[in-house]
Amino acid sequence: MKAILVEDMPQALKALQADLKTHCPDVEVIGTADSVVSAAKLLRTAKPDLLLLDINLGDGTSFDILEIVPNLKAQLIFITASDEYAIKAFRFAAVDYLLKPVDGEQLKDAVNRARERAGEVDTASLDLLKETIREPNKLPERISLHTSENIMLARIEDIIRCESDGNNTRFFIQGEKSVFVTKTLKHFERLLADHHFVRIHQSHLVNFRHIVEFKKIDSGYLRLTNGDEVPVASRKRALVVEMLR
Repeated sequence: MKAILVEDMPQALKALQADLKTHCPDVEVIGTADSVVSAAKLLRTAKPDLLLLDINLGDGTSFDILEIVPNLKAQLIFITASDEYAIKAFRFAAVDYLLKPVDGEQLKDAVNRARERAGEVDTASLDLLKETIREPNKLPERISLHTSENIMLARIEDIIRCESDGNNTRFFIQGEKSVFVTKTLKHFERLLADHHFVRIHQSHLVNFRHIVEFKKIDSGYLRLTNGDEVPVASRKRALVVEMLR
């Protein structure tokens, strides 16, 4: 894979180059840039397979580069400091990112995912990422769900429930067929906690806005707007009752 690195801190750039050499020896760095302007100039002629982009640059952000050079075919991996808003945006958009200082094994995993997606351009998730980062204090209204067949942008309020399937999660969405995503239920439990989603069972995460009825038989179960009936774990019964009150 041919890569271009965009990083305005010389020490961070040097460390990233060393990490690529150690953990991703088949990645050839064909150019580096330290600003929006220099990156845009480089990308007008170079055709990388992979772009590793620091978000905040001296003369703008890496999103400015993507606006100036809109038809890039390269896979993108963003690099950011520990900014909770940025991290949340990346998770909702399901776009690859690395935290500074970059961990070598995480870099290797991200590059491998980029290699598997070679030739695919995920503009929908990128648009969602830009939209979410521009309004950091606003809760995202959509989430990017990557399936084996496509990428779906779902309105969070339309998600009725999520069900664990091993290390994967099945989404049940209003007006849609179920969607199978290769991430754990725990991942989405953390991500959707601010959107009225509650883990009511080891296997079930429910959007409380879609609850129709709580049946008190045994530990209880919930009936949802799509007609599904979902069991409530005995240890979660008191929480469910309190929230419904």
